Amino acid sequence: MLSTVLTAELRAGVLARLKSGSKSYYLFVAMFGMLLLASLASGLHARLIGYDHAYNTYREVPWGILISTYVFFVVTSTGLCLVSSIGHVFGKKEFMPMARRAVYLSILTICGGFLVLAFEIENPTRMAIYNVLSPNMTSNIWWMGTLYGAYLFFMALEFFFILVHRYKEATIFGLLGVIAGVVAHSNLGAVFGMLHGREYWYGPFMPIYFIASAMMSGCAAIILFTWLAYKINGKEIDEPMADTMHVTNKLVILMILVIMFFTAWKIISGMVGTEGKLAAMHSILDGPMSINFWVIEVGMGMVVPLFLFLASKGRNMGMMVAAAAMMMFAIFFMRFDLVVVGQIVPVYYELGVKQYSHLLTYTPSWHEIMVVMGGIGFVGVAFLLGEKIFDGHKVEHH
Repeated sequence: MLSTVLTAELRAGVLARLKSGSKSYYLFVAMFGMLLLASLASGLHARLIGYDHAYNTYREVPWGILISTYVFFVVTSTGLCLVSSIGHVFGKKEFMPMARRAVYLSILTICGGFLVLAFEIENPTRMAIYNVLSPNMTSNIWWMGTLYGAYLFFMALEFFFILVHRYKEATIFGLLGVIAGVVAHSNLGAVFGMLHGREYWYGPFMPIYFIASAMMSGCAAIILFTWLAYKINGKEIDEPMADTMHVTNKLVILMILVIMFFTAWKIISGMVGTEGKLAAMHSILDGPMSINFWVIEVGMGMVVPLFLFLASKGRNMGMMVAAAAMMMFAIFFMRFDLVVVGQIVPVYYELGVKQYSHLLTYTPSWHEIMVVMGGIGFVGVAFLLGEKIFDGHKVEHH
């Protein structure tokens, strides 16, 4: 009887909070919801007419914006997991106030990545079945699917135990989630880094770069979504959360500097590479991808945000949010450039084959863009609803 009463009270509380939103709140819920539905329709239509007709990927450039968007979401998810673990798993009190929201967002973003990937793979159901029935343990992609599945499982359990106030179990599964996330994410880097035929990607650089960039993405995401959450709930950021944003500001500055270091050495090492790698490097330095690289990746993704984060001193939320939003936009293009530039140099480029003596091109189709919008729509609507359902992810001391 008591459990029935408590369940009824909880349900009534959730309904009351869902009804408490402003007109703009419901407008954004509807907008993201419609975006998700339109994306599902577009993805299903692409499957119906055939991906060869709907998507602009082709034999020489088989990976397009859907792969890069998947990478964007799972990188952000891993970053959110790692940042949240500093407080929730490893006991740093300064990071505690944002831990619960970060765990929730890490689940949403990886689900958004899986949603986009489902419309990139011709038969995702068959993939899931044969991942279990016919595992190929020498395949990085098999390990990627398995490890990210385990990561999602552990993060879901961590969030569940946080909700029911069983913090010992939550810490255990949080630690397992961190381990699975780091291994899965470094393995994702290895999917690119172990491809001998793609010199732009090949090497031990990729797994380490992916982990570092995940931390940068996670910091930017938690700053942006925390600010949005307080706006949604009509509250001012309290002192504990302000302190959390202050230390997150320091962490994101460090990670931007680390990524700048990686980027500088990527350019330096690339300029003394083979003819194919040199062509790829020139495509981003002074070729067709140069605007993406210099203006968006370097300017909007690193230089301007670094200046804003430094100028904010961790206290000016306006500057921090502007920097974080700019970074999230730029990081999306950073993933896109990484995926595409690695493929635009033909495999036969250095052999002097006339047919492949020039760089390849790729532009996403409307079907692909709409599927990408679906991942964004899913994360958006789930985040907005989650803020009301879980009462702003209030922090309980434990």
